[in-house]
Amino acid sequence: MRNKLITMLGLHLDTDLIKTAVMGEAGADVRLISSVQHKFPFSIECKNQEKYKGVYGALDQAATHSKMEPLLVIKMNNHKPIVVLDAEYFLEVYFGSSRFDKGDS
Repeated sequence: MRNKLITMLGLHLDTDLIKTAVMGEAGADVRLISSVQHKFPFSIECKNQEKYKGVYGALDQAATHSKMEPLLVIKMNNHKPIVVLDAEYFLEVYFGSSRFDKGDS
């Protein structure tokens, strides 16, 4: 995620403007220093766990409905709905270089 953000922001890979947290360190997993936070104002938590298999299955199901980019909305009791979207596609949309049809990629 760090390297993709660096690319999308047009920075050099050796930049200190975007850092990743060390395992177990408190705070966001990908940290932007204040001078670039206005370009990407999000708190980034990264997870890699097999327990998300059902979420990926539902996203895969959404992909079968059309050629449009799949977007999954999930909700749990007493929580607001959240959106799940391919991370690279999200960054392309956010930074304005989107391929709005999967056939264009």
